[in-house]
Amino acid sequence: MNTDWSDHVQGINTLYTSRKLRFNDLFKERYLPIFNLPKDQPLRILEIGCGPGALAQALKRWYPQAEIVGIDRDTAFIEYARGHVPGVCFLEGDATQLPFADGTFDVTISNTVSEHIEPKAFYGEQMRVLKPDGICIVISGRRGYHHMAPCLDENEYEQAFWKKVQQHDHSMETYHVCQYPLNEMEHPKAMAAHGFRNITTGYALVDLTPDDPKYSKEMALDMIESGRGNDLDAVHSALKSLPEHISREEAEKMTAMINEKYDRRISLYLAGEKQWNTYVSIALIVRGTK
Repeated sequence: MNTDWSDHVQGINTLYTSRKLRFNDLFKERYLPIFNLPKDQPLRILEIGCGPGALAQALKRWYPQAEIVGIDRDTAFIEYARGHVPGVCFLEGDATQLPFADGTFDVTISNTVSEHIEPKAFYGEQMRVLKPDGICIVISGRRGYHHMAPCLDENEYEQAFWKKVQQHDHSMETYHVCQYPLNEMEHPKAMAAHGFRNITTGYALVDLTPDDPKYSKEMALDMIESGRGNDLDAVHSALKSLPEHISREEAEKMTAMINEKYDRRISLYLAGEKQWNTYVSIALIVRGTK
């Protein structure tokens, strides 16, 4: 069993809820023209580094004729995905040693995975498992905008807690997080350098602003709860990763403070008192053909 990523880097709440929002059907037309996949063919699509399954879930909706397979080396992610995303096959496995025969898939796709894997291994395995003329799609997060609601501002205790975590946390190095970052020019060059052709790029912008009336009440609350889940996951990871520095009592106090703040944020939203906090994500999408 391997739960390094879900325990120490990004928890299930963080990945599933945030990705479920970014790949909501409201935004699908920001992705589909760039993916440029046939909708009426029985494609076999492999998502590499699928996490808890939110992108695979969207792909199943967007390409109902396709067979979707998701693979991730984190056991907790795969168990969660199997329990929450019907109609998709989820497997535990390594992106650098994919457990599939040569020429198995029509499409490979990944979301914020390329940054963590050496490019030769990352692209080499996808080239191997793709059929002739198969399509490789790489989604990579770019720097966006994040403005917190004033009611979620950190108090002195919270600031001191996160400062201590920052001083002692070495999970980025320990778990090889973002060891292979590429800029907007380097991404398509890397794909070409590893044998892909007909390369195109595009950008998908998603704005998550709960107080904007274009969003339903349900989705607005999901946006707020996604922030709560992210913050609670961060506390959980700190306790798991730094037991010699973070006590259970400190973690429980932080959890209570976070829940109190987000309960307040929800109350303000339901009362119509707008905070206008926003999270704008920008994704670079690189597409190439084998």
